[in-house]
Amino acid sequence: MLSSQVVIAVSLIYVGLLYTIAWWGDKRARAGRSWVRNPTVYTLSIAVYCTSWTFYGAVGSAARNGLEYLTIYLGPTVIFLGWWFLLRKMLRISKAHRITSIADFISSRYGKSTQLSVLVTFIAVIGTTPYIALQLKAVATSYTVLTVWGSSVSEPFVSTSHIFADSGFWAATGLALFGILFGTRFIDADEHHEGMVAAIAFESLVKLFALLAVGIFVCFFMFSGLGDLFKQASQTPRMAGLLTLQPDSGTRWFTLMALSMAAILTLPRQFQVIVVENVDERHLATASWAFPAYLLLMNLFVLPIALAGMGLLPDWADPDFFVLSVPLSQGQSFLALAAYVGGLSASTSMVIVAAIALSTMVCNDLVIPALLRLKWLRLTERDDLTGLLLFIRRASIVLVVFMGYIYYRSAGAGDALAEIGLISFAATAQFIPIMVGGLFWKGGTKTGALTGLAAGFAIWAYTLLLPSFADSGWIDPKLITDGAFGHPWLRPEALFGLDNFAPLTHALIWSMALNAGLFIVISLFTNQGGLERIQATLFVDAFSRKGGETVIWRSSATIDDLYELVERFLGRERAYHAFRDYGTSHHTAWRGKGEANADMIAFSERLLAGSIGAASARVMVSSVAKGEMVSLDEVLEILEETSHVIEHSQRLEQKSRELERAAAELRAANDRLKELDRLKDEFLTMVSHEFRTPLTSIRSFSEILVDTPELEAERSERFLNVIVRESERLTRLIDDHLDLARLEAGHSDWHPSEIDPKAVLRETIDALEGLFNSRNAKLRVDIGGDSVNLFVDRDRLTQVFINLLSNAAKFANPEQPEIYVRGATHQDGYLVSISDNGAGIAKEEATLIFDKFSRGGKYPDNKPRPSGSGLGLAISKHVVEHCRGRIWVDSKPGQGATFHMFIPVRRHSANSSL
Repeated sequence: MLSSQVVIAVSLIYVGLLYTIAWWGDKRARAGRSWVRNPTVYTLSIAVYCTSWTFYGAVGSAARNGLEYLTIYLGPTVIFLGWWFLLRKMLRISKAHRITSIADFISSRYGKSTQLSVLVTFIAVIGTTPYIALQLKAVATSYTVLTVWGSSVSEPFVSTSHIFADSGFWAATGLALFGILFGTRFIDADEHHEGMVAAIAFESLVKLFALLAVGIFVCFFMFSGLGDLFKQASQTPRMAGLLTLQPDSGTRWFTLMALSMAAILTLPRQFQVIVVENVDERHLATASWAFPAYLLLMNLFVLPIALAGMGLLPDWADPDFFVLSVPLSQGQSFLALAAYVGGLSASTSMVIVAAIALSTMVCNDLVIPALLRLKWLRLTERDDLTGLLLFIRRASIVLVVFMGYIYYRSAGAGDALAEIGLISFAATAQFIPIMVGGLFWKGGTKTGALTGLAAGFAIWAYTLLLPSFADSGWIDPKLITDGAFGHPWLRPEALFGLDNFAPLTHALIWSMALNAGLFIVISLFTNQGGLERIQATLFVDAFSRKGGETVIWRSSATIDDLYELVERFLGRERAYHAFRDYGTSHHTAWRGKGEANADMIAFSERLLAGSIGAASARVMVSSVAKGEMVSLDEVLEILEETSHVIEHSQRLEQKSRELERAAAELRAANDRLKELDRLKDEFLTMVSHEFRTPLTSIRSFSEILVDTPELEAERSERFLNVIVRESERLTRLIDDHLDLARLEAGHSDWHPSEIDPKAVLRETIDALEGLFNSRNAKLRVDIGGDSVNLFVDRDRLTQVFINLLSNAAKFANPEQPEIYVRGATHQDGYLVSISDNGAGIAKEEATLIFDKFSRGGKYPDNKPRPSGSGLGLAISKHVVEHCRGRIWVDSKPGQGATFHMFIPVRRHSANSSL
């Protein structure tokens, strides 16, 4: 047992920490340095789904009904993993229409119907009240368990304690204050509550870690692991039954899963965090797997804690609070206190978000529409209504929270947590037929939605809410046993004689059947108004149309009239910035007596919708925009035109990208042509020089011989030898050019045969021995080992070896020339590597030296290169590639160069040209 002073002090410190986090989150958001706009925080905020029902009630449910507690979490998992496209569509629509609540969402779909938004808000408030009572009960009971454990435990004695001595009252007061401070900071409900979201995300982490800590303690400190725990539990018949599925539990499981699937979509607080507080649609992709993972962790130790509590605690211990009483029974007060903080987090986050969401709905969909209809208040003539809006929302938060407290004090104290929560789930599930139906069926009408929803809610109240009142003594229990007017067919839990199902399943069958049936049937026999048909088209075709920019007004309102209207509800500063930004982005006037166009009127309506709801916004804009709405056909024409413009724009963008790619390819081709032109010029210069040098020698020595007949025989013979040598050089040069031209044209003659490359390489080295000796080159040869036969032209292969070896001799270090020749057999061919110890090849020239007009450019040290035609490597490359081989060079500046050539093994065939 802990002292009440310690528990109260820890509670106040924790709530103070939440205030600090929320304040810090808002401060950073205002400074433009938000750290909550990321998918992780978004996912943790969605975890507000895990309330005290999960933290405490799941253990209680597991202790009473075994594995059934899993159904409440399997439903949301199915939605996020398999139906995420539905959430994405809701997000897309809500952002386009500045929707601020689920009431706003449903009423917008059905022509911005005020009646529908009022009914949805009424149901949401009534349906959520038991859920808030559940949280307050959890806070009050957990405080009692923590402070009186050992003497009396199961209930907080709310029926006899004074209201100011009730911990639930002070919890309600603190939560209402928190909601007022951080939930009504902005008058624009479309504005994101980043401070509140930060606090909710933090609370999600706290409750997760607290529950995991208790579970780890139970499994690994009280027992020797999960196996030991389940083994001991299986020896007790009562607990062993919890580990298996009951044969008749199928209907109950289906009912609970259906309710939880509906709850994740329709609970006002879930709509608030999933849709309204979302800042980036892409965050949904992360949440689609991360949120189910969070649910898995939250439920990891639920059953072990329940089994431990049933085995260790006395029968009077409330299973709903085993999370606290099990650690207390083991003397672990600190762990119990941590668990209490986790439970407090689960309760406070739900109440805060629900209060903010419901206050927005009450203000926008109940109070404001009612006040606007009271002409004698002259609200439309007041200059500033922001103070009134803030007061209504703050009063609504207090009202919503204390409605829950009243329910808890009067009717909710005696029920299990899970049973109270299921009543709320069944209430908000009534939104499913008209909400999901409205997203995929254009034929749904406002009349059908109103009728179906009202009938479903009435059945819910009669079959679920009234019995809970009867259990609490509010109404005569005979209503339950005998039925209304004493007629047995009107018994709430056996309506029209259907008594084969549990009360929850029975209520869901009748309410949903009547709700969906009336919605469909009446929609088929009623007509839609113009705005209904437009909104139905925009909602159903949300992914193919840009609904947010749809203009459906034709009016004569002035710009100043619209500005002043918006200023009344949003305040001077926000109206100024909104209109100024609009005028800047649309390049149009945003103040003055000029006539506003339809787009500006629609913009003003969307602004107001964020503050007072879509239905009230339309009414207010209609009061200044004196005109008529554009017909449905005109709207559809605008939509089609917009779609065509968007499609045309996309095609232009595609063409633009293609042109950019083509331009880049042309630039690259042009650069290549310039490079080839440069190489051609260099080649012609080189060829001219190479041809001119031997020709000049031939001509000079020939003239000497002609002009000097008396020249002695020895000199004449020497001059004739020069003429012959230069003639041979000139012939080789011409032959190389002709040879390369034939290779490129594919006109060369090839005579392939089976040859041993190792033998050919050896013969070539022997043939060039004189060249190596003349240059004093040190030659090393390593071509031993196995060999392989290649089917190639022997003369062409010899030509390649000669080119590479003569180049090595030519470009080796002139002072101490060294040449290293290696030949090696590979499984699929023969590899030859010829290295020299020359200056090497510059890195940028390594890929150019095999071009026919390139002679290798500069050396790394910029020294002049030896002379040559520059065609040997080009010819070698053609020969090797013709043999399906590869030739390349490795070189480092100052460390010589190594040329490699590899020719694969190819077998002789009749059609081979090698």
